Amino acid sequence: MTHLSTGDMLRSEVASGTELGLLAKGFMDNGDLVPDSSIIAMIQQHIADPSGVLLDGFPRTLIQAEALNEALDQIGLPVDQIVYMAVNIDELIRRLSSRVVCKECQTPYNLEVDRPIKFGICDHCAGEVIVRDDDRPAAVKNRMKVYEELTAPVLDYYQSRMNVVEVIATGTPDAVFRKLNEAIGSDVPFN
Repeated sequence: MTHLSTGDMLRSEVASGTELGLLAKGFMDNGDLVPDSSIIAMIQQHIADPSGVLLDGFPRTLIQAEALNEALDQIGLPVDQIVYMAVNIDELIRRLSSRVVCKECQTPYNLEVDRPIKFGICDHCAGEVIVRDDDRPAAVKNRMKVYEELTAPVLDYYQSRMNVVEVIATGTPDAVFRKLNEAIGSDVPFN
């Protein structure tokens, strides 16, 4: 199945200087959500893959969830499964505060478990490794507030309509990936 990460897609739009990227940058830097209409239009361009899609970071509002259901109904692609990656807020803040990324090639690093060999320099392209604006403390704090207000109700929305599989997403990245594969009944990697 195709892995669609709205965060990766938006960062690509920002890097390319597209109209969406220019709009999105200010929202993202502050830890706010990009307007629903922009995100929905971006996702609708990519969901028609008949082999399936793994949506990462979408939907984040009830409006997005309803638009997704409508779009999927139109193309005959049902929602097979909802996976909720459960992580407590303190753990999320710890993870985000240790995340850095290459400014050039976007290779992610974690200062606790996956540092670049040379501090501040990307192992892959020798680009500068930075903290993203949306991972700075004020933006992270705002992201948690936005999550509670706008995204947490999406979980209730799906739980009232279908079985939601919860994965306790603590541990190493490999351990969490194994838990995810077990939860979705798959050992097939996605791209």
